[in-house]
Amino acid sequence: MRCISCRIICVGNVLPLVIERDGTGDFAAQTTVSNVISMDERTSKGGSRELTVRDRRYSIRYPFAADVELLDMESGARTTGVTSDISMGGIFVCTSKPMQLNSRVRVTMTRKDQKVEALGVVRIVKPRIGMGVEFIDVDAPCDQVLARWVEQLRRTR
Repeated sequence: MRCISCRIICVGNVLPLVIERDGTGDFAAQTTVSNVISMDERTSKGGSRELTVRDRRYSIRYPFAADVELLDMESGARTTGVTSDISMGGIFVCTSKPMQLNSRVRVTMTRKDQKVEALGVVRIVKPRIGMGVEFIDVDAPCDQVLARWVEQLRRTR
């Protein structure tokens, strides 16, 4: 059987499972994953139980510059900028006009002749500096480009 799970995220007290195809081609939970650190259990410094954006992050970020265009899915507002870092989970966009916190956005990143399109949510806003965007869904052909970008950055680090 071939494991098709590529990212494990533990939310709350739920243990993630490795999902595999069985002999009939159906998917089945085969293995419970152990030694998982739940991001819910991490807290910010100072003893507060409130999670910070850094605590919720589950992917390593790498310095990366790409042109970005963002479209607010609710208002139709557009803004442009340049990424300062990237991960499989999201980007930070340097822009003088960041969108509102929790805005659902359509992200289009372009670097050289490659393009990545994704749906995301603005998770942090730094006025006149930029915003952090978490990827919610990366378009199917683009997920390979994103993975290739991050893998190349990981190797050169």
